Amino acid sequence: MAYFGRSRDIDMFHNVNKELLGQVIEQKVGYYQIILEETPSNMYGENLNKKFIGPVLINCLLERGDTAPVTEDFGMDFTRTLNVRFLKYHLQVANVEPSVGDIILWNEDYYEVNNVNENQLVVGKDPLYAYTDANGVPDTGTSLSIILECFYTRPEKVGIRENRL
Repeated sequence: MAYFGRSRDIDMFHNVNKELLGQVIEQKVGYYQIILEETPSNMYGENLNKKFIGPVLINCLLERGDTAPVTEDFGMDFTRTLNVRFLKYHLQVANVEPSVGDIILWNEDYYEVNNVNENQLVVGKDPLYAYTDANGVPDTGTSLSIILECFYTRPEKVGIRENRL
């Protein structure tokens, strides 16, 4: 019988992380969620005119990569990666389900979601594969966070227009 990873431990981890992200770090990003039903695609399955909901401000933890120069047909440009870590709780409150193609707004830069990872498990126990102990009590652990891997993109490429006030 495991002594750690039960519901009391998970509740404690959950509350500590909510307090840390919401009241200590206080870092937020704007999240644009793509509307697939209203986004037309061409014969290759590419979306040239994307439609988005947002932005919605969500607490997170960021890991910003370095800028790197890129030479394109029209001159020099740059690229940068961004890893955004969300608590699943904050995404549920904002009614957001992350997917590839969504846009993150941070420091007036736009980043497109390239990959969605949900592989940080509390005490390494996957909630999708619940095992029970001798008393029939599930001993499952949980997943508290989602990590998005993003890359820098220009707002013109995704059809987001900045409005001046």
